[in-house]
Amino acid sequence: MQVFLFMPLLIRCEVPADRAAIAALTQAAFLEAPHTRHNEHRILAALRDAGALALSLVAEQDGALVGHVAVSPVSISDGTPGWYGIGPLSVAPAWQGRGMGAQLMQAALGLMKDKAASGCVVLGDPAYYARFGFRPAPGLTLPGVPPEHFLALPFGQALPKGAVRYHAAFDQKE
Repeated sequence: MQVFLFMPLLIRCEVPADRAAIAALTQAAFLEAPHTRHNEHRILAALRDAGALALSLVAEQDGALVGHVAVSPVSISDGTPGWYGIGPLSVAPAWQGRGMGAQLMQAALGLMKDKAASGCVVLGDPAYYARFGFRPAPGLTLPGVPPEHFLALPFGQALPKGAVRYHAAFDQKE
């Protein structure tokens, strides 16, 4: 098990004993969020059940889980391999705005680069994700989503072109 220490925040890989706390944390994090179907905890469970979590990191503060980020493979219609979707990214409401989400994101991106991923995509606020290098990618689309909210971060030079498809777990209903 890999462990990352960002004083005083501990970032580590999820273990089975974390699952209930991650579900509760995710529900709380998205409770007041705009643009959500409040199904993020179900998405995580379905990704786990399908063996489709490429990476699942938790942030721990004084023994309590205060953040979580998931990474799962995506497919691109042009056949480009090695791309992943970031999300959901969750921080407990009492801990939001303290940089924990940023630390989780940096850890996840670093590990995905280490795993020789080709790049990552994320659906979200462009102002937030731009700080990590995510940008709208002309020619790379998520059907039904405004292009300014679907962002990509290639780890190499090549940026694929085509429609992106997340794992079927993201089709979870409310």
